[in-house]
Amino acid sequence: MGKDKGVKRRHAGLADQLMQEDRVKPLKRAKPSQRKQEKNDSDFVEGKLSVRILDQARQQQDELEEEFGLCVSNKKKHRALLSGSSEADAAAISDDEDQDSTNEDDFYEHLEINEEDEKVLESFMPQEMTERKTLADAIMEKIRDKETELASHLSEISIVRGHSIDERVVHVYKGVGQILANYRSGKLPKAFKFIPSLANWEEVLHLTDPDKWTAASMYQGTRIFASNLNGKMAQRFYNLVLLPRIRDDIAEYKKLNPHLYMALKKALFKPAAFFKGILLPLCESGTCTLREAVIIGSVLSKTSIPVLHSAAALLKIAEMDYSGANSIFMRILLDKKYALPFRVVDAVVYHFLRFVGDSRTLPVLWHQCFLTFVQRYKLDISADQKEALLDVLKAHTHEKITPEIRREIVNSTSRSRKDDKVTMET
Repeated sequence: MGKDKGVKRRHAGLADQLMQEDRVKPLKRAKPSQRKQEKNDSDFVEGKLSVRILDQARQQQDELEEEFGLCVSNKKKHRALLSGSSEADAAAISDDEDQDSTNEDDFYEHLEINEEDEKVLESFMPQEMTERKTLADAIMEKIRDKETELASHLSEISIVRGHSIDERVVHVYKGVGQILANYRSGKLPKAFKFIPSLANWEEVLHLTDPDKWTAASMYQGTRIFASNLNGKMAQRFYNLVLLPRIRDDIAEYKKLNPHLYMALKKALFKPAAFFKGILLPLCESGTCTLREAVIIGSVLSKTSIPVLHSAAALLKIAEMDYSGANSIFMRILLDKKYALPFRVVDAVVYHFLRFVGDSRTLPVLWHQCFLTFVQRYKLDISADQKEALLDVLKAHTHEKITPEIRREIVNSTSRSRKDDKVTMET
C-alpha cells in the first residue's frame, strides 16, 4: 500500500519546521559582561569564592572591629552577608539578636507584689537613704584629696589638678563627648579608645560627660573598658558610670534598654569587678528595688560565672542586713547549683538562723530563698544546723512553702562531723 498522504510526516524538512507556529524561539544570548556577573553571583551564593578574597574580607572585618568597635548587630549582619546570606537573612539575624537582648522581660514582667508584701518589705528597708555618688563627685573628691595630700609638694600639684590637662586634649575629648551623646552605631572616635591607657583616665573620661551618653555609647564604652582596664579600674568604671546609668534607666522606663542589658552581660567578663562594683554596692545601699534585682539577676542567671566569685558574693550577701533584693540575688546564685565550700553553706545557714528572734513578718521572697537553699544543699547541712533550722520554721511559717522546707530537711542525710574537721584543717 502506498503512504497515506493525509498523515503528517514524522520528520519535516528544515524549511517546514521553521515555518511552523510552535517553533522554539531562539534565546537571547547574554553579553559577556552579564555572563561574568552571573557567574560571580552564582559563585557568591554557592560559597565558591576564592580563598584569597575571603581572607581579605575577614581581615578587613577584623580591622574594622579592632579600630572602630562595630556594634554586635552590624558585625553579625556583615558575617551573614559574607557567608552568602541575603539582606533579609541578615536583617532577621539582627532582629533575633534584638529579641534575645530584651528577653529579660520574661523575668520581671509578671512580677507582682501585693500590698501586704510591700508593707513587709518596707519594714526591712533602711530609714536613712545614702546618697548615690556620680562620676563627677568621685573625681572632684579625688582631686581635692590629692591636692590636700600633696599641698607640701608644690612640684607635684600640677600633675593631679584637673586644669593642668592640656587645653587641646580638653577640646578633643569634649568633642568626643558630643559624638557619644548622639551615637547610635558604627565607628567610634579613636581618641575614645585611648582613655583606658591614660594615667588620669578618670579625669579624661569626665570630660566626655558620661551622663549624656546614649545607651549604645554606654555599651561600646563598657566593651572597651572591660577589655582594657584591670580589675580595680574596671570596678570603678562599673560603680561610678555603669551602675548609676542602669538604675536611672530602670527608674524612668520601668525596664532596661537592650544596649544597657548587653553592657551588663559584657561587664560580667570581669566577674570580680562586676560583683564589687555593681552587685555588692547595690545590696549594701539598701535602696535596691525588686525590679532592679530581678533585671540584674536575670543577667547572673544567664551567664556562666566562676564558682569562687559566686561563692564570695554569696558569702558577703548572707552577712548583710536583710532586704527583698538580697533574697532574689541569693536565690539566683543558689540555683546555679555550685559545689560551694562548707564555709559558704554555714554562712547561709546562719543567715536564716538570725531570724529566729525576729518578730517581723517575713515576705514570701524569704521563704522561697529558704526553700531553694534546702533543696540544693540539704546534704551539706549538719544535723545540728538542721535542728536549728527547724526551730526557725516554728517561728516563721508559710502555709504552702514551710511544709516543703520541713520535708526537705527531715528526709535527707546530714553532713558528717568528719567533713567539718577536714574543712577546718584545710
